[in-house]
Amino acid sequence: MIKSILPLSSIIALRFFGLFLVLPVLSVYAINLYGATTTLVGIVIGGYALTQMIFQVPFGVMSDKLGRKGTIITGLVLFGIGSIFCAIANDILLLMLGRFLQGAGAIGAVVSATISDLVKEEERSKAMAIMGMSIGISFAAAMVLGPTIGALAGVQTLFYLTAVIAFGSIFVLIKFVPDPPKITHSYPDDKQLLQVLTNINLIKMNTTNFLQKGLMTFAFMIIPMILTKNFGWQMSELWMVYLPSMIFGILAMGPAAIFAEKKSKFREILSLGIVFFAVSYLLMGFSSSSIMFVIGVVIFFIGFNMHEPIMQSQTSKYAKVHQRGLVLGIFNSFGYLGTFLGGVFGGIFFGKVSLSTLAITITIICVVWIILILTMRNPGKNKQLYVPLNEGTKRNTGRLDKELNLHEWYINETENVIVIKYDNNILDEDTILNTLKQ
Repeated sequence: MIKSILPLSSIIALRFFGLFLVLPVLSVYAINLYGATTTLVGIVIGGYALTQMIFQVPFGVMSDKLGRKGTIITGLVLFGIGSIFCAIANDILLLMLGRFLQGAGAIGAVVSATISDLVKEEERSKAMAIMGMSIGISFAAAMVLGPTIGALAGVQTLFYLTAVIAFGSIFVLIKFVPDPPKITHSYPDDKQLLQVLTNINLIKMNTTNFLQKGLMTFAFMIIPMILTKNFGWQMSELWMVYLPSMIFGILAMGPAAIFAEKKSKFREILSLGIVFFAVSYLLMGFSSSSIMFVIGVVIFFIGFNMHEPIMQSQTSKYAKVHQRGLVLGIFNSFGYLGTFLGGVFGGIFFGKVSLSTLAITITIICVVWIILILTMRNPGKNKQLYVPLNEGTKRNTGRLDKELNLHEWYINETENVIVIKYDNNILDEDTILNTLKQ
């Protein structure tokens, strides 16, 4: 598993590193460009998320139909070109165009789907946690290096660095990532979009991703501007708030992921993270000192990092094998819609509405959000059975749907096995094997 997951995790971590690298300083940098307003700055911060939202589902579906690797390469090329546009921008509109192009490389769902393809379900939670941890580490590194490099070499240098990272990731993909297995299944494709859109658990997970990412972008809108304008911090000092935030966030990530996966307590961990969001915004909204504000920031990132390693894993558990690209594409689209709107509303309301009023509003939203999460069903612990594919077992696969109550089954042609997912409270392994061998 590790040999397959580490290269993929490094690709997604490097891509997020490129995005995160500019976030701590982007609002302060963009507001000084020609034609900038706080509303346009908010669009620049969340702009990449608008095109991410638009292209997540097409990229996910394209990867289901045409293959994962080619889709990922296409996304990385677009991300690299967008980074170059950002680097050469001398006005707010060109910077905005570059951010839109960065977001058009919408490969997050495709990478997650590739991990799901390469890793057996009983190991998938661990794989998703590894990816989440790698993103968290890249986040922490970016929070320190972004303000430091930006202050020393200019924010343009950060964008050039992200372009190099994007094109370098293509080499990693081609050289080190194995091809996903060839899968065949018996499920009709014509109704899968309706099934996905009406699945109540997926609706709640999509809403969670929307709200979580919206609060994150809004936080990145206000944190540097409040610290520099209200408390007199310098851009080069911002790492002093982001570094402890990421350290505490990463420390919280592992226990949260283990507890959620081992005990199947996903909704409980998500609810606790939302509590941290509410407390953090209340502290930031009513802080009278930079110390209190920084404590609020740290608490926010603890909650954020508790969510990150489990959300995609949990969402993928509600999807069948032929739906992963679509399901994770829709899930990520909701997240990027939240990212975009968080930046836009942050730009619109910053300076027009008091931070304390915004904090109270966000707290009310969090209370409703927790109620929504607590009504969600935790994904069950299904078992998987791997049966060698031969003439006899292949001939009897038609009996699986007719005679057994399975979660799903499909054929992994690359490994020449039938993969059967079932609830061991309802069925046992012998019954399934006898059905295939009779």
